[in-house]
Amino acid sequence: MPKIRLYDLRHWYATTTYMKIRDPFHLQRLMGHRNLTTTQRYVHLANMLVNYSDEYTVKVAKTLNEACQLIESGFEYVTEMDDAKIFKKRK
Repeated sequence: MPKIRLYDLRHWYATTTYMKIRDPFHLQRLMGHRNLTTTQRYVHLANMLVNYSDEYTVKVAKTLNEACQLIESGFEYVTEMDDAKIFKKRK
């Protein structure tokens, strides 16, 4: 069994958190880094692990049931416009 250090868990947490939120400034505050260059290690590692695309699939829900179905299928809420809720999901 490999030896796992506390910092290994910290690196894993920071990398997976960045993969979810994709906000280096939020991650910097979360991890307590004084300098953004320290946080960029996790950004670089996450970008090597996952090929990110800035393309999204966008769906509109007009009812609560439609919104629930979109969330269950992996879409995230963006905003509301003209009594309809807009959701997005990476391609």
